[in-house]
Amino acid sequence: MIKEEVMKLHSVVYEKYNYEMKYIRPPQGEYSERTLNVTNNLGYTTVMWSFAYDDWDEKKQGRTDYAKEKIISNIHPGCVMLLHATSKDNSEVLGDIIKEIKKMGYEFRSIDDFQK
Repeated sequence: MIKEEVMKLHSVVYEKYNYEMKYIRPPQGEYSERTLNVTNNLGYTTVMWSFAYDDWDEKKQGRTDYAKEKIISNIHPGCVMLLHATSKDNSEVLGDIIKEIKKMGYEFRSIDDFQK
């Protein structure tokens, strides 16, 4: 079941964005040795996040100031930020957040840049 779900996702991402997935994030961060073995055997590298907040909750939208404060106050070197695309707040503040983070001296990079 896991293999089929991951390969279906891979196909959809490739068809829609012409991008070959090589990284995967377990939904809700839930994983086991078995699921890691399956995704590793399929050639994926599992990547977790170092920062997330309750942006996924559709009942908690309309908090753009909260979103900005939460994100900016949790930035740190090597931060892997989990922001959900379903969050209206994230889409409204993302441009400002990116500018602010760059002003703080940080830069955005691909995970590929950290592979050794």
